[in-house]
Amino acid sequence: MPKAQRSILSNEPLIGSYAPEDCLFLLKAIEAQYYSIENKEQLLQSGQLHYSEMIHKESSPTKEYTDLFLQVTLQYKTRLAKEIVSLAKLITEKRSGNITLLSLARAGTPIGVLLQRALTRLLKCQSTHYSISIIRDRGIDENALDYVLAQGHSPEGIVFIDGWTAKGVITKELHQAVASYNCSRNVSISSELFVVSDIGGTADVQATFDDYTIPSALMNSTVSGLVSRSILNAQIGPLDFHGCVQYDHLSLVDLSVWFVDEIFNEMELGNLTPVIHESKLSRKQMTEKFLNWIQSNYGVSDINRIKPGIAEATRVLLRRVPDQLLIRETAHVDTQHLERLALEKSVPVTEISNMPFGACALIKDVLK
Repeated sequence: MPKAQRSILSNEPLIGSYAPEDCLFLLKAIEAQYYSIENKEQLLQSGQLHYSEMIHKESSPTKEYTDLFLQVTLQYKTRLAKEIVSLAKLITEKRSGNITLLSLARAGTPIGVLLQRALTRLLKCQSTHYSISIIRDRGIDENALDYVLAQGHSPEGIVFIDGWTAKGVITKELHQAVASYNCSRNVSISSELFVVSDIGGTADVQATFDDYTIPSALMNSTVSGLVSRSILNAQIGPLDFHGCVQYDHLSLVDLSVWFVDEIFNEMELGNLTPVIHESKLSRKQMTEKFLNWIQSNYGVSDINRIKPGIAEATRVLLRRVPDQLLIRETAHVDTQHLERLALEKSVPVTEISNMPFGACALIKDVLK
């Protein structure tokens, strides 16, 4: 066996706060050098460091914000359960034999756990779930893919999972990265991306196009197995998995298992979402038109500073330096958590009633 292959096989999956049968993280735990959110944004926008090289230390969400998360979960758990079962059925229709779920850490992680439960416990399928890293402009973790194949999982049984899509940046990254990997390894892994909500019409398979509040989007590591987003810096060797930080200091406020239990308890075999009749092309065109309008009306030169959709807006307010929050309707149940975060961070909020999404966040240009 070649030396490189032996080293990859010696990599061990990381166990987060999920049960191992629910999720194994193909990530390397590293020692964190924490950056403040403000310093991280400065280094990112100035081009000194790539976003994947930096991480900030997460803190406990406030009681008010946690209460909002619990409220949103209660409101939408039945809907999300239907969408997960519908997505699981679509997976079984598109794959034969044993299934290997590869969720994209970390927004895809809780969705992958839910699909793993739906497939194994509800549909009685043979399935394994790993959460792996993909990074914009850096590609997918090929060592993680090598590990999956070395475990005997069939390339034809692999399914990539994420929570949602908006502009389609990760969808494009995935398609390109998997095509490159297939060519280099002479395998045929499908690059299809399965998501719950495809608000921009850029994923391959989706349960809905609606921009609604998927509850797991409200939280960071405390709903994703206490694992950070993936890191690719000097601590990661050529044969290592991409890195992460384990936020063990948040274990007392971890809701990862509670969340998947809540959704799984709502799942029923015959309870599915209605068939989608909306055009994916019209969704993509609508998104492009909206992004062009934002760039023109708000003077945003870098499209990476525009984050459309409730989920992406939430991510901006949690871990970037927001400039403005745009919402379709103030005091709406879907965006009240965003208004709470904006209040806590003194971010101006503007209502745009004809906006095609529930929310959109603009990242501040910190170089001005």
